[in-house]
Amino acid sequence: MKVLSLTANTPGFYRRETAALADLGIERTTLEVPGNPDEGRSVADYLRFVPEAIREATEEYDLVHANYGLTAPMALAQRELPVVVSLWGSDLLGEFGWLSKACARWADEVVVMSAEMDAQVGVESHVVPHGVNAEQFRPASKCEAREEVGWTDDARHVLFPYAPDRSLKDFPRAGRVVESARERVESPVELHPLGGVDHDRIPTYMNAADVLLLTSRREGLPNSVKEAMCCNLPVVATDVGDVAECLRGVSPSALCETDAELAGALGDVLADPRRSNGREEISDLRVERVAERLGGVYDDALGRESGLGLGTGPDRESGENAGRTHGDATADSDTQTESGGNRERPPARR
Repeated sequence: MKVLSLTANTPGFYRRETAALADLGIERTTLEVPGNPDEGRSVADYLRFVPEAIREATEEYDLVHANYGLTAPMALAQRELPVVVSLWGSDLLGEFGWLSKACARWADEVVVMSAEMDAQVGVESHVVPHGVNAEQFRPASKCEAREEVGWTDDARHVLFPYAPDRSLKDFPRAGRVVESARERVESPVELHPLGGVDHDRIPTYMNAADVLLLTSRREGLPNSVKEAMCCNLPVVATDVGDVAECLRGVSPSALCETDAELAGALGDVLADPRRSNGREEISDLRVERVAERLGGVYDDALGRESGLGLGTGPDRESGENAGRTHGDATADSDTQTESGGNRERPPARR
């Protein structure tokens, strides 16, 4: 199978997913929006991308996969190939959510990262979170990791997995929580944001840290939580997106609502630092398994039985409606409105 993938950037999880798909015989060719992703794309960049995407979407490919909501209009501008739209989080839950929802109505298949996003998107969707590379993210010696990143052993180290200037991640709240937690811990407590760190070095930082602190106002299913689990790094997080489901059975870890709850849970973890059992709970989110599920979505878009036997649609080997959620879990209809009602889907391209 050959897939044309339209995307605004190619982060580590995307590259891992592409490699895992290749191992399954699915060749995914990437076409990236012009412009500098570090500086942010302009409207002009996206407009220039439209004719480029249409020209590239030829019969050489089996389907077009729009990775990120702002690339969905370009995928839908061509009318020859089936379209899969993957929504990553902020493209649905943020400022341009209206555009992602509109495009989702016209896609052949829609992929979201969490049950919360499925409830928001307004059409039937496959919940297929980005996979994590369990070989890259694995437990390692804390002492050796700290020596490599230059952290002292006499302090407790809290890892904030984003750049401080990302407003939705709420770094100021993390600072307040850590300040409160310091009162509960005898050792010094240091807060380390990860902005600007190369992705290949993140496993080292996770193995050097005592806990991952997530204070986001909104999330789908953050890659940082899955990566921390693979490293057996405890997680203290706000109860956003599907974080609660991801951390089910993981100890020590905590889901919190208020600053006081976050500070209390963080203080408890730092007072008795130990590794979690997260790696035992992450098996279904490993990148190889996620690639198999995504291959099943591609088969659904092409209207054929999954060659992998792992399609996510109804009546597949994995069970009726396996790997897919709905606004109403008992419904059989092709689409769901946000309130769970039925809605006719526009005709597919195929």
